[in-house]
Amino acid sequence: MNKGIVDVGVQDPTEVNSPIAWEFDIEAGDRRQAPPDDPVCYFNNMTFEDGTLVKSGTVILRCEGGLWVEAGPSDPENP
Repeated sequence: MNKGIVDVGVQDPTEVNSPIAWEFDIEAGDRRQAPPDDPVCYFNNMTFEDGTLVKSGTVILRCEGGLWVEAGPSDPENP
């Protein structure tokens, strides 16, 4: 794992979470838990600033305007 990246595990649906890009349904306007252009992202009630990288399972996620987007595999040697 990259140094400085917090391992947050998987999202707990009972906690406050920003949507992850692959779960985001644009047609349904699915931004229930994070308003558009929010300067932070939420993961299991934890707050992360825009641009922060976290490890969730096998992927690295980056906070972008209140939405988590996949930034790559958590182990680049075993994608």
